Amino acid sequence: MTQSAPRVVDFPLRSPGVPFPPPGYADYRGREGLVPSRLPNGERVWLVTRHEDVRAVLTHPKISSNPDHQGFPNVGESLGVPKQAQIPGWFVGLDSPEHDRFRRALIPEFTVRRVREMRPAIELTVEARLDAMLAAGDSADLVADFALPIPSLVISALLGVPPTDREFFESRTRTLVAIRASTDQQRQAAAKDLLRYIGRLVEIKGKWPGDDLVSRLLATGSIAPHELSGVLMLLLIAGHETTANNIALGVLTLLTNPQWIGDDRAVEETLRFHSVADLVSLRVAVEDVEISGQLVRAGEGIVPLVAAANHDETSFACPHMFDPSRPARHHVAFGYGVHQCLGQNLVRVEMEIAYRKLFERIPTLELAVPAEGLPYKHDGVVHGLHELPVRW
Repeated sequence: MTQSAPRVVDFPLRSPGVPFPPPGYADYRGREGLVPSRLPNGERVWLVTRHEDVRAVLTHPKISSNPDHQGFPNVGESLGVPKQAQIPGWFVGLDSPEHDRFRRALIPEFTVRRVREMRPAIELTVEARLDAMLAAGDSADLVADFALPIPSLVISALLGVPPTDREFFESRTRTLVAIRASTDQQRQAAAKDLLRYIGRLVEIKGKWPGDDLVSRLLATGSIAPHELSGVLMLLLIAGHETTANNIALGVLTLLTNPQWIGDDRAVEETLRFHSVADLVSLRVAVEDVEISGQLVRAGEGIVPLVAAANHDETSFACPHMFDPSRPARHHVAFGYGVHQCLGQNLVRVEMEIAYRKLFERIPTLELAVPAEGLPYKHDGVVHGLHELPVRW
């Protein structure tokens, strides 16, 4: 067991001019045990950077994802996990068996078969966005005009949002996830608008059910109405922001690695290579536990770094290279264990259709600005691009 006191490092928030994943991750992986760090508020946490260790943390019964536990990492207003008292139904902040009730109710909505049934509708959504882009001229911001609207419109359809309300739904979602372009007050107002809207939607579906996720969840009765708004809000945010960032980053990577355009394996490698949800899986030890020879005391916060794990040289050869031919399905871009992302099948299909349709419809697509000048998201929990100017 590691007994010496290793050097405490700065918490790895992204910074302008620093590549992602940060070069420091490789140094951390080479250290013995875990890496101590301090959050912006001064709290001490353990960083977990090796692929094997991250998977061990995400499945350990003595390590919790519940923010109600003392010592749970508080990484900031826009990065934290809300408590059940704040947003009932935000089930990623629950442990088993409470968490399992929500997951069992939602799993049927995201099976491979159910997502396969959604493919035609997703293809129509992507085609409609491409039609709008092409009609507007010979250039676009691929984030605002393509990557963000697609997952928003897909999840709107999944929830049974009427077509006449989807513009409202998409605009509020865009405000909520635009960390730089929106103020705290604007995001709070957008969140309230969405929660209020979702609450009304639940009431309407309770009276007039349809063929949608909300109606089916209400019919099962497995999730209480007061929890359902939080569940739907979580699905909206998780499914929108991560998917949009993966679409935009994947397009950029394909434009700079055109030999992989048209290869469906690029989806899996994009997920591993970019690891957009690097800081999402926050944890706390509820009992003393040993990870990688390091004693972690009860009440100490733990931050598994997904991007560090997915760039671990012992699990992925030449991880800094974008290589869709590699076997990469063991990555942890969607987490691992009981909290692994429910919507991963849907995300994969959205990415695959978006890439294929985009390059089929616009084969002359190219960057409109130098790649090194693109504005990355340095101030939010999810890695991504603020803008991706393209032309054709």
